[in-house]
Amino acid sequence: MAKTVFDVLIEKITTSRETHEQALLTGSAKDFAQYREICGVIRGLNAALIEIHDLSRNYMEDNDG
Repeated sequence: MAKTVFDVLIEKITTSRETHEQALLTGSAKDFAQYREICGVIRGLNAALIEIHDLSRNYMEDNDG
């Protein structure tokens, strides 16, 4: 199956989220403020992934019917 724009977005956002998660795991946050910022980015990326998954599912259902 060919990649859709949804698949590409999901891949890119997942990679970015994993990069930020790895930064937390390795202790790269210099202080609590930076830690909170990274956590916020991860939270936002997770929200974006949920929205993209929902849009993808709705798009595929609309095109099937």
